[in-house]
Amino acid sequence: MDTPRRIKVLIVDDHPMVRRGLKILLENFEDFETVADTGDGRMVLTLCDLFQPDVILTDLLMPSMNGIELTRLILAKYPLIKIIVLTSSVDETLIRDVLKAGATSYMLKSVSVDEIAKTIRAAYQNIPTLAPEAVNALISSIYPSEELGADLTKREREVLAFIVDGLHNPEIARRLFISTSTVKNHMNNIYSKLNTGSRTKVAALAVQYNLFIRSDPNTERQIR
Repeated sequence: MDTPRRIKVLIVDDHPMVRRGLKILLENFEDFETVADTGDGRMVLTLCDLFQPDVILTDLLMPSMNGIELTRLILAKYPLIKIIVLTSSVDETLIRDVLKAGATSYMLKSVSVDEIAKTIRAAYQNIPTLAPEAVNALISSIYPSEELGADLTKREREVLAFIVDGLHNPEIARRLFISTSTVKNHMNNIYSKLNTGSRTKVAALAVQYNLFIRSDPNTERQIR
């Protein structure tokens, strides 16, 4: 009886430890063969030529070439290869753009190895998989909640006022008499509560939904 052909996987991530970890984890499955890995998106086409992978596991945010550009480049030459984005980002714009570029699946790095394995098998059969967080981000972008920003604190709304005015973290820290690290913490909370990692989008949402406040008239005069 012939042994079923293993699914050939190529791993693309700019962190060597992530690539090594994925390779080790995938070795536990008899139906996968990790044919190559790289941290340089510019090398991917060469590796595709050499190894003809069935599925590519790729990070989204990489210095040499992001996952969106990489997906377009690969599928333009190898339309049958399945692209699985494995990332930490849940920014709805990035999710939409990489899916539009042709990625089959979008998963977060926090998932278990069994979930990664299931996603690879599904992608190989042309069945898409979206992380629940990605689904929620896309739904939220289409049907924004009327309560968007309802859980923002007063201080976070004050920080938003300065973001709207185009100030950077050190400037905000000086205006509010707090440390830059405290401003960063507020920004991280704001990103989480507004479901975006983009400072520009944060400012746009703050204006659109009137989420910012300037409670101190003296501060307001200073920034005008």
